[in-house]
Amino acid sequence: MRTSALSQATGGSELQSLADVLALTADDLKRVDQRIRSELHSDVLLIRQIGEHIIAAGGKRLRPQLVLLCAQACGQVGEDAVQLAVVVEFIHTATLLHDDVVDESDRRRGQHTANALWGNAASVLVGDFLYSRAFQLMVGVDRMAVMRILADTTNRIAEGEVLQLMHLGDPEISQARYRDVIERKTAVLFAAACRLGALSAAASSEVELACARYGHHLGMAFQIADDLLDYTGDAQKIGKELGDDLAEGKPTLPLILAQQRGSAAVAECIAAAIREGDRSALPKVVSALRETDALEACEQLAADEIALAKQALDALPAGQWRSALMLLAEHALRRSS
Repeated sequence: MRTSALSQATGGSELQSLADVLALTADDLKRVDQRIRSELHSDVLLIRQIGEHIIAAGGKRLRPQLVLLCAQACGQVGEDAVQLAVVVEFIHTATLLHDDVVDESDRRRGQHTANALWGNAASVLVGDFLYSRAFQLMVGVDRMAVMRILADTTNRIAEGEVLQLMHLGDPEISQARYRDVIERKTAVLFAAACRLGALSAAASSEVELACARYGHHLGMAFQIADDLLDYTGDAQKIGKELGDDLAEGKPTLPLILAQQRGSAAVAECIAAAIREGDRSALPKVVSALRETDALEACEQLAADEIALAKQALDALPAGQWRSALMLLAEHALRRSS
């Protein structure tokens, strides 16, 4: 019955688009969304208000999707997979709440951030609630391997956020240090989501680690693409103003590459914009990125990560679930939001 339903969802043909991938996990994702709503419940009014605001803001639920897809690619989506998908989404949402406070952001996905509506203290504390609720749920799974993976993951995410904070306004950050930051800040949770999906389906250790490698490289590509969008995206589609990273003094990969590839004057223009967090320099910076082909170089580095992600999938059984993971990786390179 499951195969028949999936065949109907994709018209009985090969997967062609992201919509086809989403159709594969639609029923399971509904279960995840229902569980998110129930687990966000609290008798503390402010937690309920901010929780509902977060749900209404939507989002792609990409990380829960990865848990579900990897679980299915390894054999099944059981209750543990649904529970772990919720855990991963809570951890991700908690990091967003904290990020928006640190970055002083007032818009995300085209809507006001929680900190803009309720203040920084409430956002930080509700972020803490989500972290603690995530740990309650992971304990409910009652598997030491799960707790170890998620404990290590949340610790590395925190390290990544602190590293990024330390590097604000510093134009001399190397590519290696940039990669270290995004590995901890973004890729580690992608890797955990994929690994937990495989673990929930009792996959072999070889397949479990292959899923983690896929998630790692997908996460690296996703963050590089995200950093590119701050200079090339459509503000309405990405739900925030272009140049936010520049205004915060974040030395992201496009800026690092442009400094390395450009003239002394170009390098100093970009360095000054990073040091001063100067959004008004955005037109000059974008011009420099184009002149030095830094944007294309970033796209190639993201493509290299996707190639490694797809290579890791060789350890998984062939079929529509592996194809879905392949398609999801390719979509990361074509993101517009």
